[in-house]
Order: sequence, then structure tokens, then C-alpha cells
Amino acid sequence: MTTRALTVALPAHYRSADVLAFHARDGAGLAEQVSGERIRKAVLMRGVPVLLDVTLAPQAAHCQIEADGALDAAAMACVHEALRSILALRIDPAPFDACVRADPVFGPLVARRPGLRIVQSASVFEALTWAVIGQQINLPFAIGLRRSFIAQAGRPHSSGLWCYPEAADAARLDLDTLTSRKFSRAKAETLLRVARMAADGALHLAQDDDPARAAPRLLAIKGIGPWTVNYTLLRGYGHADCSLEGDVAVREALRRLLGETEKPDHARTQAWLAQYSPHRTMAAAYLWASLAGTAG
Repeated sequence: MTTRALTVALPAHYRSADVLAFHARDGAGLAEQVSGERIRKAVLMRGVPVLLDVTLAPQAAHCQIEADGALDAAAMACVHEALRSILALRIDPAPFDACVRADPVFGPLVARRPGLRIVQSASVFEALTWAVIGQQINLPFAIGLRRSFIAQAGRPHSSGLWCYPEAADAARLDLDTLTSRKFSRAKAETLLRVARMAADGALHLAQDDDPARAAPRLLAIKGIGPWTVNYTLLRGYGHADCSLEGDVAVREALRRLLGETEKPDHARTQAWLAQYSPHRTMAAAYLWASLAGTAG
């Protein structure tokens, strides 16, 4: 085993409770566990099972990295990027907070929860497959499917946690394996399609990609629509200007905040969100938080 320690500085007024709550959403704890101020998450880094054991302190995150194998420089670079993502350090909330301070809708929300942060997935592949898994189903069911996907395609770390699969692992699954575990045929086909494209090199997924270039590539894939693209840009790339008009929770939150009886349709929601560009991702985060108490 390879063990390394890292300390990541945290910004002032960092909302550690929000980050901890996000990682604790799956109570079964197959790939992530949260206890007190500690997050344990298993990931694959260029084929090596790695445990990110992170303890949040007031000004820093103290990270213990336990790898079941050697980590080269490229793998360590991936570790650093994964830590930034799971600690919600990719999108600075301050510009949005300043932009909406006098806004009649978001001003009060930001005043109640200043500095809300959005957690990203440890890799773009995890973000994309999580977006596919979560399409058009409720969150508890999506979390259950995600757990099943990890159990089928992921790999164990010596700690006992399971690593979220990389593309090559998921590409080896067959359709019946997924559909026999409550995946719809369309969802299973899309998961396998993106996994095989990524494994074969036909789909490039890297966190340093330009989201403007990544979006049309993703949208061209059968089974991938605008919501999935925007959610992948949000969770995978930390893109600050994702338009989530296709998200049911965003539209429900908007309905409540506007005091209306019907959810606004996609076109109206898109037009309404446009006024907050280039900060539409943070707008979605506060809309989610207004419903659920944590970012979606």
C-alpha cells in the first residue's frame, strides 16, 4: 500500500456541513462514508484503488491517501483534482452572492445561507454516469441504482469500501446485468454506450476540457439530452453557468418562490435563469437548497 498525506486549505466561511451532508446521502456507505467531520471515499485512479480519507478542520482539509498500488505523477494529479471536486472547491460562490445581494428572489436565500457550495464528482466519468442514472427518477431510487452500478462494475479497496468504476470497468458489463437490477433498458443502453465510448477513446472525458467543447460532444450521444449534459458539466467540470431548466426540482423551487400554482415550463424557466448568467449553476444550487436544505 502507498500512503501519502495532503493538506488542502479551505476558504473562509467554508460550509463543511453542506459538503458532509452531500457525501452522506447514501446511508449504505458502499463507496463513501461520513462520520463526524470525516469523509472516506474510495476511487479508482488510473486503475489503482485509492481511499481518500479527509478530515475537515476550520481552515483546512487534512487528507490521508491510501492506494492499493503505486501512484505515478499522473495518478497523483488526478488525486489532487478529485479532492478539489469532492471538497466543492471548483466554483467560488462569492461572485453569485455579490451579484444577487439586492435580488428579490435570491437575495433572501443567499442571506440565509451565504457561501453555499456545490460538490463535484471525483471524475467526469462518475459525473456523467451519475447523471444518466439519475435521469427522470427520484433521488432515493437513483442512489440505489448508483449503489448497484458500483457493486457490479466497481472494485474493492482494502479498506472495505468500493471504488466507483472507471470507464473500462463499466464497459465490460452486459445489458442483462443492468436490466436485471432495476435499470430501464434505455438507461442501461446509455450507460454502456458512454462507458464503451470512453474506454475506446471515442469520448474524451477530462476535467481540464473546455465545457463549451464538451457539451456538443455529449449532446451528440444517443440517450443524452440537455439536462444530462448540463448536470455533467456541473458535477464533472465545475462549470459555473449550467442552465438546469430541465430539472424538476429547479422548476418546483421556482414555482414556490414565485408563489404560483403550476411549475413554469422549460422555456420560461430557461428564460428566467438566463438573467443570472454567468452564474446559473449557483442559481440552481440555491433553488435546490430552498427545497431540500442541501444543494441537489
